[in-house]
Order: sequence, then C-alpha cells, then structure tokens
Amino acid sequence: MSFSAASWFAVLESCVPEGARGLVVALSGGADSAALLSRLAAPGGGFRGLPLRAVHIDHGLQAAASEFREACKNLCEHLGIPLSLIRVEVQSEAGLSIEAAARDARYAALAAQLQPLECLLTAHHRQDQAETLLLQALRGAGVKGLSAMPVCRALGLGWHVRPVLDVPHRELLQWGGLEDSKVIDPMNEDLRFDRTYLRKAIWPLIETRWPGAEIALSRSAGHMAEAQELLDRVAADDVARLRDGDALSVPGLRALPQSQRMNAIRAWLGEAGVEAPSTARLREALRQVFDADADHQPAIVWGNKALRRYRQRLFLTEADCPRFAGASPWTAVLGSGIALGANLGALTWCAQIGGIAADALPAVVIVRGREGGETLKPARSAKTQTVQHLCQSQGVLPWMRDALPMVFAGDELIAVADLWLEARWCAAPDAPGLKIAWNNAPVLI
Repeated sequence: MSFSAASWFAVLESCVPEGARGLVVALSGGADSAALLSRLAAPGGGFRGLPLRAVHIDHGLQAAASEFREACKNLCEHLGIPLSLIRVEVQSEAGLSIEAAARDARYAALAAQLQPLECLLTAHHRQDQAETLLLQALRGAGVKGLSAMPVCRALGLGWHVRPVLDVPHRELLQWGGLEDSKVIDPMNEDLRFDRTYLRKAIWPLIETRWPGAEIALSRSAGHMAEAQELLDRVAADDVARLRDGDALSVPGLRALPQSQRMNAIRAWLGEAGVEAPSTARLREALRQVFDADADHQPAIVWGNKALRRYRQRLFLTEADCPRFAGASPWTAVLGSGIALGANLGALTWCAQIGGIAADALPAVVIVRGREGGETLKPARSAKTQTVQHLCQSQGVLPWMRDALPMVFAGDELIAVADLWLEARWCAAPDAPGLKIAWNNAPVLI
C-alpha cells in the first residue's frame, strides 16, 4: 500500500462514519500510535476538518509508565494536539488474564472519554490482525472470534475505528517517520503475555517458513468477517420470527437445526448486551430447556445472568431475581409514593372511580414482601383466591412473584402492587376511590 495523500484519505473515507464529529487517537506511548497521530496531525493529513485530540491510558502496570506518559506529552506538545491523561485501576477477575483485564479497563476508559459521534482511532495494523486470528484460533473461537478485529464498531457515544488494519507494520512506521523509533509500547516485551510471546517467539518462525503469513491470515480474518455477516443476517431473521414479547418461543427454537438455534440465541443475547456462555454451556442450557417437564421452570445460570423457561417461552433474566423484602409504612393519601428498592420501581396512590375507598383506609398502610398463603378477592363477583393462584392464572413469571409488593391495612391484604385490589375495600363502582400505580416496575408477565 502506498501512503500517498490520496490513498490515506481513501482509507479514512472507507472506515470513518459519515456523521463523525471528531477524531481521538488512543496514544500508548509506543511507535505505532505515535505514527498514526503524527500522520493525522501533519499538514494535509487532517480529515474532513474534524477536530483531533489524543488520549493516553495509564494502567499503572509498568515500571516505565511515567516514561510513556512523558513520551505522549512531548509528542502532543510538539504536534500541538490536545492530550488527556487517564489513570485506570486494573482488576483481574477469576479466569481473566491481566492482559485481558488491562484491555477491558482501557477500552472502558476510552469509551467513557468519547464525546457524542467522536471516533476513537487505534493503530492496529496487519500483523496485529494476523496475531489476533491465531490467538483466537488457539482459544477455540468460532466464526465471530476468527473474524479478528473489525475496521469499525460502535463504542460509547461514538465509534472505534482501525484505519490502518490492512497496513504492514513497517510501512506504518515509515509513514509516520518513526521507523527508527526506540520507543517501546507498554507490555510489548514481557513474554508472560500471550500476544507478546506469539510476536517475539513464534511469529519470526512463522514468517521464515511462510513469508506471506501476515497477508494470508489477514485475508482469512476478512473471509470470516463476511461469513459472520451472513450468520448475523440469518440470526436477525430467526430472532424476529421467534420473538414473543421479551422472550423467545421454545417450540420455534426446537424446530430449528441446532447450529441455527445456537446462532439465534447468541444474537438475541448480544442484542441485550450479554455475552453468551460457552458453546458447551449453551448446548446444556437448551437441553434442559427442551427436556424439563412442563410443570418445571429450569434456570441455567452463568455469571450474573440466567436463561429461564416458562410456558414455552425462554427468558433472559438476572441470576439473582429481584425480591421485595421487609415491611415499610406508606401514607395512604392521593399522590403519596414509596420507593421499593433497586430495580423494583415505586408505588404511588392515584385516583380511580371504583377504587379503594379512601375514607376506609388507615392513615398509614404497610407494604411488605410476599410470605406465602396470602388471599384476596379481586372482584365483587369473584371468589377469594390465593395470590399464588392469581399469579398462575395471570401468567406472572414465577421468578418475579417474590418481587410483588403487598399492601396491608392492619392485617388485611388490600392490594397486590397494581395487579389486584381487594374488592371488599373498594368504593361503589361510580364512586371516587384510589388505585395503585407501579412506576418503573420490572417485567412480570
């Protein structure tokens, strides 16, 4: 690839979204990102007249972190480019390498830095892409993982763009005038890290035996990306057809071939911003969903999420479902409200003809959680029923029944959230009364 001004602008036009309002270079302190920033800041190197700035993330993991900060500051001062220095704390969770934890922390900080419609630019080049494909293959990744790194993806309030993803490393450095740079990127010399080991110990052997490996592997990643795009289209069609409210149809899933079924569920989880469990875990989840008896509600948990089946629908829920516990006083007057706690919303007294007779209510009622055995007469013509039976008849999700706030006047249950009022406490059908509004309520049915 020749780095003429025309070819550079062609690359940017192909990957920077039309609506972009600014460019932000992720500056590590190493030569690659320095070359990218230098080219953008050079006379005639700007793009669409968009403002340009840089961000440096300090992970605090390197003894030379201060040197990298200074390198970034000196470069930006030389180029006249605004620089933001951000310090992050890297916390490695169980099963997550420090390398991956640092990457997650870095991108979370970068995403938080983006203003609306700004593009974060990183200097990932063609060898980075080839290495990513190899690392993903060694982890047993599927088509999506083997697609390696996309040229453009949504990030925060804007996008993450890799404009030099198809550029050889040496050409990138030459292009930025840094081919003789002695600056070393953070974490790029420590063989404990997978990518560094691959780059330092394995890649030279690969290039000796297969000189065109970088090009070939990058091309393979492109083929995988095209295949993933087709899979995404099929999944979108399947999810649209299977969607049943907030859930998916279990009979519809059962009718699909297994590979298509798994593809659809991964896409559905992705829409919710949830990372799918491993292939083995997902297969086992579907086996339980399909094989459980009709009167069972299987729950398959991974991390802080779960898949649950109820009445032939598959739901995505939190692993620990919300529960309303304890007892709280609530003033029984029009407009009075009470917050129920995290993810449970709030109750408010509202006017309703035929609702609960206000003059029959005590000054203060008690709101408490479900204990079991509660009963209520939901209409004048109805029989007294258990709340459990009412929930079953109305299809209230079993794992959400303990989230229902029960409203008591003394020892008598007078309302279950905004679902049912006790008929014996209600005014005449044409008389003014009160009802309960449940604002920001969780999904119950």
